[in-house]
Amino acid sequence: VEYTFGYKKGEDDQLRIFLHHSSVPFDPTPGVPLGVAISAEEVDDAQAAWASAITNISKTYLEGGDYVGVAGDAAGQLYGYGHSQVLFKPTKAADAQFRPSAEDAMSYFVGHEAVEGGHSEDSGFAINGGKGWSDVKFENHQTKLTGDVALAMGNYYFTCAQTGSETKVEYTFGYKKGEDDQLRIFLHHSSVPFDPTPGVPLGVAISAEEVDDAQAAWASAITNISKTYLEGGDYVGVAGDAAGQLYGYGHSQVLFKPTKAADAQFRPSAEDAM
Repeated sequence: VEYTFGYKKGEDDQLRIFLHHSSVPFDPTPGVPLGVAISAEEVDDAQAAWASAITNISKTYLEGGDYVGVAGDAAGQLYGYGHSQVLFKPTKAADAQFRPSAEDAMSYFVGHEAVEGGHSEDSGFAINGGKGWSDVKFENHQTKLTGDVALAMGNYYFTCAQTGSETKVEYTFGYKKGEDDQLRIFLHHSSVPFDPTPGVPLGVAISAEEVDDAQAAWASAITNISKTYLEGGDYVGVAGDAAGQLYGYGHSQVLFKPTKAADAQFRPSAEDAM
């Protein structure tokens, strides 16, 4: 306890207190009782428990066990549902972006078919859509400890149990201690890393190999049309089929400027091209 005392002698030469100010030391985390403040070690333990839960759910699923029950137990221990408001934005959630209830979260982790009233977009993140996860690693960019609340931001890496490939995902977690002194997640925002080719879903981006294949198909079409013509066959039909496969007419705008075209330089329609 801090104090300030003032002493003064009276007419009888007796020393007496004329000032007494007493106070507890300043606490930078007001309202946080001793033992409730979250430590960096507790955050590490919570992240290790989350990673272990994901791999355990996957393992149980792949072995044909009660993975839904395992996931339910883990969610009850790790997340604050039933204890506080939970702000959860999963990685693979587009239609139901936010998951305010335990049921919403369970649908995301184990799949909509395993949960009554689940969201149809959920294939079960904790089981990797049926392939499972064999390992999860956390890599904190920074951790902020503020009394009974802790925030962590960084990347975690998921290893597919089937292929061994690793997927990088970004996260922000918020942890808070409850009345039972248990550390639980009250904030979880997860997202895929920024893609410099926005609007292009995974698997739609064009590879160099696909360009090579398209060019080989065009070259083959030209020689096949010529061969059919020289043999007296239906070269117009062959050309029509090839154009339908190779060019975007009927699917998108096509910008075509042929080599030997002077008067009608540009050919915006399939008929022009033919």
